[in-house]
Amino acid sequence: MKKTLLALAAIAATSASFAQSSVSLYGVVDASLESVKGSDNTVSRVSSDNLATSRLGFKGTEDLGGGLKANFVLETALKSDTGAQGNSARFFDRAAWAGLAGGFGELRLGRIDSSIGLLAGNTSLLGAQGYDDLRIADTFASNKYRRLDNAVTYLLPTLVKGLSAQVQYSTQADSTVTGGESYGNDRGKTWGFNVAYAADGIVAGLGYVNGKANASGSIKDTGALVYAGYDFSVAKLTGYYNMDKTTDAEEIRRLVGVRLDVPVSKEFAVQASVAKVKNTTLTTRGDDDNATIVALKGVYSLSKRTTLVANVAYLKNSSSATEALVNTTSGAIGGGVAGTSQTSVALGVRHIF
Repeated sequence: MKKTLLALAAIAATSASFAQSSVSLYGVVDASLESVKGSDNTVSRVSSDNLATSRLGFKGTEDLGGGLKANFVLETALKSDTGAQGNSARFFDRAAWAGLAGGFGELRLGRIDSSIGLLAGNTSLLGAQGYDDLRIADTFASNKYRRLDNAVTYLLPTLVKGLSAQVQYSTQADSTVTGGESYGNDRGKTWGFNVAYAADGIVAGLGYVNGKANASGSIKDTGALVYAGYDFSVAKLTGYYNMDKTTDAEEIRRLVGVRLDVPVSKEFAVQASVAKVKNTTLTTRGDDDNATIVALKGVYSLSKRTTLVANVAYLKNSSSATEALVNTTSGAIGGGVAGTSQTSVALGVRHIF
């Protein structure tokens, strides 16, 4: 009898443990029919990731008691046009971290969004997809420092409604760089932070990253992204500024933009943005290396999970700029030609599961 009671108690304890844990599978499939017109010709194709990056992920949490939880996320990018894995250098390229959360905030270890990448990748604010200007301009926030390997990320607890903040350090921001963490090699040692506020119709945020770009640490990359906006109910207006600088170059890349979001109906919304990029290649001082980017997006929700999207983008290069409209599936088509323009149109569907 006592053995039976002990066995039942063990089963009950095990069931309670399972009840306090959860693991879920989730994902996004995003596909478009796209046409890009350059200076001499037009390319048409099926493309991926125009509204959101196609992905497959696992996330889980366990209640450890006393307000403490263990969390993890494993997430990989996929390509809906080819079925290929998003990044051949690694499998869980979008996220691979584990952490502990409680009243002290949350500590995460592993590959994760950088302090500026987290802000840029928020599609409700800015966006780092193929038709977003931060991506087209190849900013640090959307490309080189979009995510960090080997990161220690601390999310501060919420002390004020709507206010969030984090600090971050990476022992090597990109593990694909030869050398790795070793004596006398400072390449990839990166730190950053961000602060964001969203309440009562007001949005504002600041992100910063500082990374060592060579083994000796003498070359440093710095990136900053700041935005502010207000929701007027009939429309939301957001202004933003991005700055990228490397001590190995003569210039500073600057992007200034403004975005307007208009909810036409419960199901349909329109978004328009215009941005000016100065010193697109981060090289020659005084060069007329500038570009103008104009984008228009329409989003129609068929359901909570399925969305139709129409994208239009226009890029105008100055006499020395060679920017090109970018899609995360296969990058720029043919590259940009100095002093010319490009136009791209895409019609697609996104499904979330």
